[in-house]
Amino acid sequence: MAQVELLEGVSRVARGEWNALVGDDSPFLEWEWLASLEEAATLGEGTGWQPLPLVVREAGRLVAACPLYAKHHSEGEFVFDTAWADAANRAGIPYYPKLLVGVPFTPVTGARFLVESGGDRARWVSVLAGTLRELCRENGLSGVHVNFCRDDEIAPLAESGYLLRLGLQYHWRNAGYRDFEDYLGAFRSKRRNQIRRERRALAEQGVETHVYVGSEIRDELFEPMYRFYQSTVEQHVWGRQYLNRAFFERLAEHFRHRLCFIVARQGGELIAGTSNVVKNGVLYGRYWGTSRRLRYLHFNVCYYAAIEWCIAHGIERFEPGAGGDYKYLRGFEARPTSSLHWLADPRLAAAVARFLTAERAEATAVIEHLGAISPLKPAEPA
Repeated sequence: MAQVELLEGVSRVARGEWNALVGDDSPFLEWEWLASLEEAATLGEGTGWQPLPLVVREAGRLVAACPLYAKHHSEGEFVFDTAWADAANRAGIPYYPKLLVGVPFTPVTGARFLVESGGDRARWVSVLAGTLRELCRENGLSGVHVNFCRDDEIAPLAESGYLLRLGLQYHWRNAGYRDFEDYLGAFRSKRRNQIRRERRALAEQGVETHVYVGSEIRDELFEPMYRFYQSTVEQHVWGRQYLNRAFFERLAEHFRHRLCFIVARQGGELIAGTSNVVKNGVLYGRYWGTSRRLRYLHFNVCYYAAIEWCIAHGIERFEPGAGGDYKYLRGFEARPTSSLHWLADPRLAAAVARFLTAERAEATAVIEHLGAISPLKPAEPA
């Protein structure tokens, strides 16, 4: 008989057990990433994020789980529901706390319901979706939000009464390019020439980029990469510092094998860097920063150097993160993202359902429009 339990953190699960459920899925679901967030105290008391992973055991064996958090605000989720919270407040409906299934501070699609190899995914998604609803009812919580979920999780969640929300991100896909110049050949001439100018401008300023992966990353690089992350937070009004130095130290200890650091040097001085994660043919861009503002530095370090490395190493896809329409002009294509939401109050659920119907139509139209006006040349017929 299955035993369902809430724990006080992923770190309470044996590393091997948790990672066996993750398998080849998103690296941000791995024990090393999630436990590092907990150990560094970026989650827990005072943060608005209470880790409560939901786990299922049969005869003592871990067969299913989901990364679950009780939330007391809506920050760090990248699926924005503050308007829903405002509407609930005006209607006298308590919105916080709520339950979130996802990865903190990480707008990356991946499994939100982990199931042992060979297990019936649809069944366990439905079981856990029902369990989450009951947790809300029993504890007076406003609802459950499953952010950046996989396509195969949509149907069982929808059948359990969850509402689908569509968003979009910009992803780069490798069409078998031989090198960066071959990639540029896929652009229409105006954009191709602009990218060449941006690459040339950085070289003329004496800036060189370098890529370090896994064991190539020396210990002394983690401190400046943390400072670069911190600088970006400080430079923007909307910036929020969710991470701390302790988290970067734990990445060095637990997660170095998944990391890809791209750095820029000018006159031998380290002036910028981007922290990325790589797994199973996908590069994920995470944190960028610089100590020196140079024209086109951001595009070169975050995108062009990364794409060049992806091509050289046969990486199939590059997901640079949320936001940034400028990515589209540099060959990143608009792709849909999905989240699903269950709201306990029927009045709020009905209002959100109407909103999501219109929003889904708008997101679909935008993605189709961007595909039609792509800066990339149309693919030649086979």
